[in-house]
Amino acid sequence: MGRVAALIVALVAAVLLLIAGTAAGVVSAMLGGGGYGSGCAATVTAPGAVPAGLTAEQARNAGVIVAVGERMRVPGRGWVVAVATALQESNLINLGNLGDANDHDSLGLFQQRPSQGWGTPEQIMNPDYAVTKFYERLLTVPGWERLPVTEAAQAVQRSAYPDAYAKHEPRASAIVAAYTGGTLPTCDGGPIAPSGWRRPVAGTVGSGFRTSDRPGHDGVDIMSPKGTVLRAASAGVVVRVRCNIGGNSWDAPFGPGMPCDVDGTPTTGGCGWYAEVRHAADVVTRYCHMVRQPIVRVGQSVAAGQSIGYVGSSGNSSGPHLHFEIHTGYPAHEGNAVDPVSFMTQKGVRL
Repeated sequence: MGRVAALIVALVAAVLLLIAGTAAGVVSAMLGGGGYGSGCAATVTAPGAVPAGLTAEQARNAGVIVAVGERMRVPGRGWVVAVATALQESNLINLGNLGDANDHDSLGLFQQRPSQGWGTPEQIMNPDYAVTKFYERLLTVPGWERLPVTEAAQAVQRSAYPDAYAKHEPRASAIVAAYTGGTLPTCDGGPIAPSGWRRPVAGTVGSGFRTSDRPGHDGVDIMSPKGTVLRAASAGVVVRVRCNIGGNSWDAPFGPGMPCDVDGTPTTGGCGWYAEVRHAADVVTRYCHMVRQPIVRVGQSVAAGQSIGYVGSSGNSSGPHLHFEIHTGYPAHEGNAVDPVSFMTQKGVRL
């Protein structure tokens, strides 16, 4: 009986270990693995930075936000969300009890409320604690990295003014850039600027925007081999997936043997297989000449760097490349097309 009992104890221990390991795996999966956040972690390269326009106090608090984000391995986009939130809630000042001016019992950088389970007043007034709790809740929001900053912040804060965070995104991006050297990594290794923008594909720019010989060229051509993965240049929502050739267009659902499934020519009209993504502030990006139907669907949310299709030569094309357009209005049309090189430069990205 002693051996049987020992065997039972050993089996129970093994089961408990398996359960514990599974639970740990679930938690790790929920939080991205490798600590709290994603393995695509950003790095603080200038911890003592004082970003332009900030006081020493504001800079110290911004420094805490990025330092905690680095420690928790939160992707750099999360740092931008946190800074934008703190700019809206407290102007990056660790606010105490303001008496009659207080919004209920709100305190600290993020105006967290003890009555809502954020912690004790003493804990919330500790910036390190407050930032940690913010990130912990952000990381539980499904697909937060695919959301615009204002939606990700609102999912954590539950503010009465859900659109208020959007206006702080450019400034928050610049503040984070001051601590990180200007760029943040993405999971596929390509750099993403703190603005949330990145190159859609590797390659050199060929034909430019509305040149003298091609005044109707509303984008730039990025030369890349057929089959190269195309990636969303920023987070947004897919608003168009289309086959466009010879003056005709087809939207989903697509049948077999579509005209865009073959390589085009310089005399073939149209974008071939293409997709459009709508981003914050109604900016639209267009990705033309894919080798086959885009791998995203209308209405789908995409993250910066997420695969949306593959380089090809469908439509008006003399060889494999991405024709990349940026429009500063929705819906996209000729009148709101802008030079992608200049636009991306302003976002901290070099095409």
